[in-house]
Amino acid sequence: MDPLINSITNRRSVREFNGDPVERHKLLLCAEAGRIAPSACNSQPWKFVIVDDPAKKSSLARVAFAGAYGMNSFAARAGAFIVIVSEPLKMAASIGQLFRGTDFRLMDTGIACAHITLQATELGIDSCILGWFDEKKTKKILHIPPTRNVPLMIALGYGVTGPRGERSLKPREDTMSLNTYK
Repeated sequence: MDPLINSITNRRSVREFNGDPVERHKLLLCAEAGRIAPSACNSQPWKFVIVDDPAKKSSLARVAFAGAYGMNSFAARAGAFIVIVSEPLKMAASIGQLFRGTDFRLMDTGIACAHITLQATELGIDSCILGWFDEKKTKKILHIPPTRNVPLMIALGYGVTGPRGERSLKPREDTMSLNTYK
């Protein structure tokens, strides 16, 4: 099997971490994979805040996944987080965004997150992309300016060992066609 397809196939959203820290050099490689991701007009509309300090990670998890956001409390046992901060687009991408009615920053962020999580998979690190967390409290803990948005964060760590079953995927013919929409 092709190495890239193998990584894509093996990547899962893990929701049971063992609590072990993630080596900083591996976190930096993951963030670098996000940094070099393509973006509309090369805007690179992101900043990645790597949170690996145990006290900061604990504080973040305590406020980000409390109350209504408790369904993601499993992430508190992740070894680290990469918090995605949305930054302004370049002028050309902003204009294109207005004409298309498409938020290119969200697409660009998704591409960067895919790069980060695939690099993590290659390094033997499990991940889960999280969109349900207390953004206001996350920004306060990490000193993120109020003018910025935090659309996603990625929990990274080492999953609790055990066999991973096959994913339930739609049949190929339901998700792709050649030369025309079918």
